[in-house]
Amino acid sequence: MKKKKIQNITIGIIAISIIGAIVAYNYSVDQTKQKGLQFGVELEQIQEEVKDLQNNFYSEKTKWEEGDITKEELLEFYDTHLNEFNEIISKYDDLNSPELFESSVELLKLSSETQLSSDSEYIKWIETGDESAKVRSDSQFQESVEYELQGLVEFYSAKTGIKNYDEDAKFEAPQTGLTQKVIQVAENMSIKCDEEFKNESGEFDSDEIEVEWFNCINEAKKWKIEHLP
Repeated sequence: MKKKKIQNITIGIIAISIIGAIVAYNYSVDQTKQKGLQFGVELEQIQEEVKDLQNNFYSEKTKWEEGDITKEELLEFYDTHLNEFNEIISKYDDLNSPELFESSVELLKLSSETQLSSDSEYIKWIETGDESAKVRSDSQFQESVEYELQGLVEFYSAKTGIKNYDEDAKFEAPQTGLTQKVIQVAENMSIKCDEEFKNESGEFDSDEIEVEWFNCINEAKKWKIEHLP
């Protein structure tokens, strides 16, 4: 009888231990899931802020070209733009990034930092007319695009590797999808072709310039085909 009682107690202890382990495991998974979802939301917000900032950056230039604001007002806005961009970039460091997603966050941060450098050179071009600054801006813009695409690829790879989450509870991507992102970037490249080669009337000043524009557009199309998943 005593032996049986001891066995029952032992079984009871084991059962409690198993239940405790299951509860602890489920709690741990739930906590990890919540932290992951929060990280995804915060990262998406940063990417949206970067996108909105860039949209405003180019829309203000359009206002200046159309005579709605002065060059001094444009440069004043750009000074504020640089300060706001620096503040947004600092938010990457505040993210509580799961280990699997650290490389994607670093790449997205690097993309934003490179875009900031591109914007700085672009502003210098507007302010001084230094064409070398425009060349540097364009080059850094392309680098920023490449870093962002690499970051998104890293993000999706890490997302696919998550095993503890239910299908409907995985991270949300910081953008609407890699395909749409590639299309968006290609469209931006085409817009830059227009800005570089077309005059204010949307026409070409010479046949040679029109050929250069045509080649630029073809490069944008080629880039899109090469990068579409």
